[in-house]
Amino acid sequence: MTRLLLAALLLLPSSALLAQAKPAATTPAATAHPEVVLHTSQGDITLELYPDKAPKSVANFLQYVRDGFYSGTVFHRAIPGYLVQGGLYTRDLQAKRTRSAIPSEADNGLSNLRGTVAVARGADPNSGTAQFFFNLVDNRRLDFVGNQSGLTWGYAVFGKVIKGMDVVDKMAALPTRGLGPFAGDVPNPLVVIDSATVVGEEPAAAPAAAPQQPTAEPAKKAGGKKG
Repeated sequence: MTRLLLAALLLLPSSALLAQAKPAATTPAATAHPEVVLHTSQGDITLELYPDKAPKSVANFLQYVRDGFYSGTVFHRAIPGYLVQGGLYTRDLQAKRTRSAIPSEADNGLSNLRGTVAVARGADPNSGTAQFFFNLVDNRRLDFVGNQSGLTWGYAVFGKVIKGMDVVDKMAALPTRGLGPFAGDVPNPLVVIDSATVVGEEPAAAPAAAPQQPTAEPAKKAGGKKG
């Protein structure tokens, strides 16, 4: 009896320590990666963002979301087997004015694999503003390989689709046409972002009323450039 009692007493401290350790171990992981839901005319897409890998890109994207900037913008470029891109143009395919461009974080070790979301930009690696694109396949040729030129810099991945990749695939399967300033690749019908929200936060009351700076001109579609 004494031995059983002693064994029970020895087990109690270990159990107590384990009970105390569990919340401390799980809390940081639960809050490390913010999530954003894009409510589109084709369905909802949920993104998980990586501020630990791409802090500037994530902060920039979240600010546009919180400002209500993406409400009413469209996905203006869909290329099956490649990407779907949007986040700048209105339903009339007029470019919205954006904040200042951000430095490229393409050298963060993240690869442009299927389902990831990356910063779209022009020829200058540091010209990304509000636009982003979804990788429909493993586009490793868009990864960072060196800082010699805009081509070798690649494109900065800052998150991934964790729910609604079927919606992205549905966008890519739509027929396309030339419309407005674009010679082709514009989905028909247009896919509109009705709103974008950060999970756990109140949605923006209205789109930002006072944009600051114009966006860079989009690069023409050639060899993986994205504007």
